[in-house]
Amino acid sequence: MSARSVLDALNRDAYHITEVGITKDGRWLSGDHALAAFEHGSLDDLVPVVLPVEPDDDQLYERRADSLVPITRIDVVFPILHGTFGEDGTLQGFLELADLPYVGAGVLAAAVTMDKGVFKSLMSASRIPVVPGITLNSSELAGDMDPVLEKIEALGGYPYFTKPANLGSSVGITKCRSRSDLMEGLLEAARYDRRVVVERGVNAREIEVSVMGNDQPEASIPGEIDPGADFYTYEAKYLDDTSVLHIPAALDEVTALEIRRLAVEAYKAVDGAGFARVDFLLDVDDGQVYLNEINAIPGFTKISMFPKLWEASGVPYAELLDRLIAYAFERVEQKRVLVRSYGDGA
Repeated sequence: MSARSVLDALNRDAYHITEVGITKDGRWLSGDHALAAFEHGSLDDLVPVVLPVEPDDDQLYERRADSLVPITRIDVVFPILHGTFGEDGTLQGFLELADLPYVGAGVLAAAVTMDKGVFKSLMSASRIPVVPGITLNSSELAGDMDPVLEKIEALGGYPYFTKPANLGSSVGITKCRSRSDLMEGLLEAARYDRRVVVERGVNAREIEVSVMGNDQPEASIPGEIDPGADFYTYEAKYLDDTSVLHIPAALDEVTALEIRRLAVEAYKAVDGAGFARVDFLLDVDDGQVYLNEINAIPGFTKISMFPKLWEASGVPYAELLDRLIAYAFERVEQKRVLVRSYGDGA
């Protein structure tokens, strides 16, 4: 859905677009209307392609039985891939080796923001408030769980949220109101990742800010999500229509400015680039603002929060895409002037 929106909005007079899809088993396929082929599960007319990891080769090749045939030159990659292998730094590392400009976060920012445990530690070190929590290895859940449960319960009273450390879209997240819930939630999260994050529950409003830029990032006006469920579940995000977006969020000016400031500070702390959505929890009981997460490749449909916040801030969708592509070129030029060898007169 995100890729479809981007393709529909890109200026065809300015860009020659090559669509490449990646199957769940890791095959790269391209061809006319590749996205439509993926949407309908009809991949037979697509061809396997390869992007060489060589800095002096910017060609996309069709992979044949005994040869590679060049298809087109690649100037910039716009990766709209959510979750594992898309926004966790792995694809970004591949593109770094190929020395190709790409839209969005670099390896560090993508990896750090994907790992909730490491991210919370970094935010705490940067003095950005986060909800109290702990990170566990799934091996700690084998056998007697009482020591782990007692460690968690020392954070305060129920409820707690259990989450896979490396995942998105609320997959594997459980709201736990009792010890039995907590045991089930821990095991559910451990199905998806070998590390599990547990956070104390907060009676909170969910506030989101869109950020874009490289060294001098800008923050949009804040928006609010009313999930229409107990929390912002996968179903509430994608499968039903009960969630409501409020743009702008109903916040006093001081709180809105503080949230925007924290969004930019967090973005800088992870060395963000291009764009991200920064999510907050606003405690309705005491007004405390907590940073929840940074999404390195947020939903990018025309009705997603990221583009809608920028539209409400004065940047229409097509212009937003142009700016993100320009940031990609800016970022790679900064890298290319760096010294990569030392000694022998270098």
